[in-house]
Amino acid sequence: MHIETGVVNGAKMVLSYGTAAVSFGIAGKLAWETMQKSGFLPLAVKTLISTLLVFVFFEVFPHHPVGVSEVHLILGSTIYLIFGAAPAAMGLALGLLVQGLFFAPFDLPQYGINVTTLLMPLFAMSYVARKIIPENIAYTDIRYKDALKLSVTYQGGIVAWVIFWALYGQGFGAENIANVLSFGTAYMSVVILEPFIDLAVLSGAKSLKSIQNSRFVNQRLYNKLS
Repeated sequence: MHIETGVVNGAKMVLSYGTAAVSFGIAGKLAWETMQKSGFLPLAVKTLISTLLVFVFFEVFPHHPVGVSEVHLILGSTIYLIFGAAPAAMGLALGLLVQGLFFAPFDLPQYGINVTTLLMPLFAMSYVARKIIPENIAYTDIRYKDALKLSVTYQGGIVAWVIFWALYGQGFGAENIANVLSFGTAYMSVVILEPFIDLAVLSGAKSLKSIQNSRFVNQRLYNKLS
């Protein structure tokens, strides 16, 4: 989902600074609320693990340029379910930054664009999760259809933001539209795979009795709200 260099240029980049600031503001609010509930150390550990995982998703997992961006297997819903919204948000932002600083400096000018594209769908997915997953169900017990809804929300949100940036930056010319469509079609294929990965990871977590009371995983992973 890294927007290609040159898709958004000049004064139009200012918008990305604003959307990134809003994204960081929401992430900061979530982090503060999480720290109030569980303390600083658990938040820091979960953020560190999330950051390392995001870096692996970006730099180690296969990724291919398609149209206006790249297709990555970014397991946003997986990180969210295991570690929670705040660690997932900060892990995505920091993992993207680490990759840019040390491996892809040409992506740094687009950091505001890319971090917005990652975080805003995460916040939307967090909202959807609260609405569709009953309070009497722990995340380890969610069904495929719910995992699919989360994946569609997150991955669909990424596609929507990429399309927005591409059209905002390059307009509605035939070539740009074709590039946008090719990216969207390729990226949504991730939706087919991600729910199976989520359920496999959750199944593995369910068998790890030793971490059920750990402060270093999302408390909702094993616990019902009611």
